Amino acid sequence: MRDVRLPLVPLLLLLASCGGGGSGGSSIGNTAGGEVVTPTPPVSLRGQAIGSAAVVPVTVSSSVSVNTLDPAVLKTLVEANTDFGSAITGTPTCAITTYTLKYHTIDSTGADTSASTAIMVPSGTNAGCQGARPVLLYAHGTSVLTSTDMANLSATEPRLIAALFAAQGYIVVAPNYVGYAGSTAGYHPYLDATEQAADMIDALRAARTVLQSISGGATNRLLISGYSQGGFVAMATQRAMQTQYPSEFTVTAVAPLSGPYALTQFGDAIFNGAPTTGSAAFIPMLINAGQRAGAKLYTSTSDIYEAKYASGIDTLLPGTQSLGELVAAGKLPDDVLFAADSLPQASGYASFFGADHLIKTSYRDAYLTDLKANPCNTSTAAPLSCAPAQSLRKWLLKNDLRTYAPNVPMLLCGGDADPLVPYANTTATAAYMRAQGGAALQLSVLDVDDVSLTGAYLTTRAEFAAAKALLRQSVLSNGGTAAAADQAVKDAYHAGLVAPFCLREARAFLDSAPTR
Repeated sequence: MRDVRLPLVPLLLLLASCGGGGSGGSSIGNTAGGEVVTPTPPVSLRGQAIGSAAVVPVTVSSSVSVNTLDPAVLKTLVEANTDFGSAITGTPTCAITTYTLKYHTIDSTGADTSASTAIMVPSGTNAGCQGARPVLLYAHGTSVLTSTDMANLSATEPRLIAALFAAQGYIVVAPNYVGYAGSTAGYHPYLDATEQAADMIDALRAARTVLQSISGGATNRLLISGYSQGGFVAMATQRAMQTQYPSEFTVTAVAPLSGPYALTQFGDAIFNGAPTTGSAAFIPMLINAGQRAGAKLYTSTSDIYEAKYASGIDTLLPGTQSLGELVAAGKLPDDVLFAADSLPQASGYASFFGADHLIKTSYRDAYLTDLKANPCNTSTAAPLSCAPAQSLRKWLLKNDLRTYAPNVPMLLCGGDADPLVPYANTTATAAYMRAQGGAALQLSVLDVDDVSLTGAYLTTRAEFAAAKALLRQSVLSNGGTAAAADQAVKDAYHAGLVAPFCLREARAFLDSAPTR
């Protein structure tokens, strides 16, 4: 998605001065298709650091790089390069030194592989920047570029997380995942809940072994968060810590944001005629992950994909080209998933159907036949009480996260007009957890696009509405049409609009969570 910059700082500051709810709301391995079992690990290697942590310099100008980023310099970078600037992140309090660390983890088959993590360490004269500090384990969003590295503060998401959390006194451990930042795995286990949780856990284990040597003494406050794909990964990680490693990890609170937690519902909606923006790339990434994990999703890629795209698609993503470059090179269609005459087609989704499409109609028909014969999501309390026979639906079921109720405070946040990750993922997951968790459940849910004038998070919801309105007005003022203004909001919605507001509320939520 394009990075839309919005001149909202004065407006947001004005709204913030009006008061209102910043935090609040109601107090939220394995699937019905079989146990979520962590692959047998090479126990002598998992979670071990490979070498030592290395400082990653930060480029602050065309000719200057620094090892430790001063708060004032970070604020300048944030104001110049981050949507909404310090009105969202807050004024940086701590200096930041960013390290990279390689570690042993497992791939989707349980075999040893390596990955890397960023470690952001705060420092400075403020008491909150010194001594033992809380640890945030952060999971990043989807990327189609293998070069993605959370230690690169020149990139949008790492810089935002550094300013929101590390500059406010958190030690941030932000894994890059298997498949990125120099990983030799050769693929990425996209939305493979078991592997991705193991990867996160191993990164934290490795980081703990080097923290003292890099002046990163940690308190017993362990917080977990992540956005988009990272929201899914954050929830999967907390689930694994709660159900598989309760004696090793004590999580204080978790804030999964805008994630595809309800994977069966998500996949069924796409194949039933309502594809999401980006699904022509994300579906192949998910299928590739399942195939690598032994789910037997196809015999040949031509079982699923049209001939134009079948060859090489199993190694295409993530890679070295952006989505725009892949489309221009003819390696992916421009988000056209199904044939023009393939049915059903939900109203408003015509752009996802056309002649130059990705998925064979025969494959979609087989998926829909199984969906009709073996429906899931028929009950809020037991959405995964189903037994699909089609291989992709089986894989989605295995990785659906509606399998447990968290025993720690949880914030779910998203926007109900999200074209990439439908907000239905959040509502369905919250409903399931409420059905399971009883009085002990500590679940807060925020829809930043809720326009009602009552309830919690009123200031944040008002600011979000103002952000959308200002973006629309900016397009119109520059001669754009109403349709172009609406499209600009849609393009910016998931990454440029919802993300900063949800991440800000996540920090407030995690800040206030009581230590267990």
